Amino acid sequence: MRIAAIAMMIPSLLAACAPTSGDVGPSASGSRPERQCFDVSQVDNFRQGRISEVYLKVGRNDVYRLDAAGGCNDLDFAYRLAILPDGAGLSGSRLCTDDWARLVVPGSTTPASVCRVRISKRLTAEEVEALPAAYRP
Repeated sequence: MRIAAIAMMIPSLLAACAPTSGDVGPSASGSRPERQCFDVSQVDNFRQGRISEVYLKVGRNDVYRLDAAGGCNDLDFAYRLAILPDGAGLSGSRLCTDDWARLVVPGSTTPASVCRVRISKRLTAEEVEALPAAYRP
């Protein structure tokens, strides 16, 4: 009897959480920018910017800035890296702005260095042009 009552309440509870056309919130007002996403397999190149910045070239023209929590050791001399989304398995290999990930870099003194990064933003063409040449992937 209880199971039937609970089963009947689930659809109404889910409907109560659904957005309506009259909702006014960050996404409805347009004040929150749309998240830009990429697949890890689309990353073609990378460069370290300042000590806490990493720039990824994704696909043909996109450049994303990642901000490290701390710094990323051995990245300035690395020829390769692995990007592991936090919560791997939930998001697969897709990363979006404001997501967290881990960069794994073969180390010079240790087998590998790991640093945690947040995908900050996809740069506009003007922002990419304004980057110093050494930072441009």
